[in-house]
Amino acid sequence: MFQGPAALTLDGKGRIAMPSRHREVLSAMGVNQLTITKNPHGGLLVFPRPTWEVFRDKLAALPMEAAGWKRVYLGNAMDVEIDGSSRVLIAPELRAAAGLTRDVMLLGMGSHFELWDTARYAEHEAEVMQSPMPDSLKSFSF
Repeated sequence: MFQGPAALTLDGKGRIAMPSRHREVLSAMGVNQLTITKNPHGGLLVFPRPTWEVFRDKLAALPMEAAGWKRVYLGNAMDVEIDGSSRVLIAPELRAAAGLTRDVMLLGMGSHFELWDTARYAEHEAEVMQSPMPDSLKSFSF
């Protein structure tokens, strides 16, 4: 399970260093490959390869009426390796689509990650915090 934020910096080649706490979980899963694609809410989605395969198969099974969304997710998906220095290369096309330039935020989202431009994520979070809470959360207890 991946959780928590990590403030990171894209290097000159468009790479991020995967935080050690996430590398340890990925290593325990035997995973060295990630799949990165667009997130329609902003930023990018970053999946460990086995998690991506389940998501991809569910997408592929959707009817033709979802073809546009299949293009968003599948048509923009790129497989990447975590290199020997624990860096992950974010393709220029995906960096541009998500508005990633230098300062980024990697969010652990349970089975996958989200990668956002730091300023853009702060705006998104502020909007969410100002919006009404969905009914499904109003009755949530812990």
